[in-house]
Amino acid sequence: MDRFLFQFAQSHEEFRIPELESIASLYGFELDFEGNRDYTRPFMVIRLAHQEHARLLARRCILIKSVHEFYAQGSTYDELHANNRNARPLWVKYVPDTSFKFEISGFNHTIPKARQRDVVESFGYMDMLGKIDLKNPEIVMTVYEEYKRRDDTPRDRLEGDGNFIQVYFGRLLEEGSARLLIHKFDVKKRAFFGNTSMEAEISLLMANQTLASSGKLMYDPFMGTGSMAYPVAHFGAMMFGSDIDGRQMRGKGQTPGVYRAAEQYGVAQRIMDLCTFDMTWNPWRRGGLFDAIVTDPPYGVRAGAKRLGRKKEMTEERKALHFERQAALQEAGHRSYIPPTKPYELSELARDLVLYARWLLKPEGRLVFFLPTVNEQYQEVDVQSMLCPGMELVANSLQDFGAWGRRLITVRKTSHDEFPPPDFLARAPPSDAGAPAHKDFREKYFEGFKKGDEKSASSKT
Repeated sequence: MDRFLFQFAQSHEEFRIPELESIASLYGFELDFEGNRDYTRPFMVIRLAHQEHARLLARRCILIKSVHEFYAQGSTYDELHANNRNARPLWVKYVPDTSFKFEISGFNHTIPKARQRDVVESFGYMDMLGKIDLKNPEIVMTVYEEYKRRDDTPRDRLEGDGNFIQVYFGRLLEEGSARLLIHKFDVKKRAFFGNTSMEAEISLLMANQTLASSGKLMYDPFMGTGSMAYPVAHFGAMMFGSDIDGRQMRGKGQTPGVYRAAEQYGVAQRIMDLCTFDMTWNPWRRGGLFDAIVTDPPYGVRAGAKRLGRKKEMTEERKALHFERQAALQEAGHRSYIPPTKPYELSELARDLVLYARWLLKPEGRLVFFLPTVNEQYQEVDVQSMLCPGMELVANSLQDFGAWGRRLITVRKTSHDEFPPPDFLARAPPSDAGAPAHKDFREKYFEGFKKGDEKSASSKT
């Protein structure tokens, strides 16, 4: 296997390795991290069987900035050059007649022009005989110096120059073109969005976790304004969406808002249909339908999860009066009855969602969803306790907001057995491990993350 140097964007670092592994799985090849899975640093050397595999990752992974054929690295330039001399068989073919240029850059540091020239000249032993072409070279030799992260205190521009952690050398193979999709799907430029719309970069990362591609059928049971649908459809999959509140999908206007945004992205033909129903009272008559379920369940900060039902059960007398009134309204031609709803507690919703996915997914299908949690209270068992036989955890990545965070959970259906529809009315007994950190998250959020004066003010209102 050949070695390749990957440069990553320093955002959503915990999502990096799951995304790499998912896209490798999508295209059917193996990754070898050589035992190094440190996602906190911007560079990583990975072994791949073919150069084309590295290019596929660069074209699909949202967090990749560039991929390079790897030649050498070192904690000093002397160590780098020694290793590069040993790697001569990798680059000697470019020596005779290949036009080239060098690009020297630093992470967390700007390298002065004078020292950049010194760095280029230090590679003189390579004896490159081709033309130096700064505008359109056949190959680009890249040197990256990695520096420690600094605080925001004022400092001299050249302070610490040369005191890097590691320096890397290679040949640029491909820029990370998938990152351009972040601008394409920017929510601010979208024709239809709401206050719960998912930011573009995250929705693209979720789409990659689903292994979205042509010929696949995917489903979002909490469709909302459709943030998951557009990137999934962009990658070629067909999308079906539902929501308990159809107004979220429709918006205002004759054409539903989700379709208007899909038209903007050129994927309207891949939105199969939008339906209004509660996940726990669904119209499905068989399982094994979907290749993936991808969703961002509402957890109560900007919008709370709801399910059909009443907060308080009606007496038999009130039930009889209610049905009598509904019958009278229907006779009078009124068809706009809106059924009552009640809150859907997050830990129950998460457990039900896994059971729902096990029934509806095809074998090897994936469930990808966000789970908010209180960071100090979180334990691995919180996620494991949601799983059921036939469902296996693939990835669990944290987007950290300080006191709380949301975890992107990826679960795979490993069983080929047929499962019955879940009984959403049955409630499992409490776990011996205690309540998970995401139980009653809404209440914890508003009680625990507000300042004291804000609490008292909100209680008065």
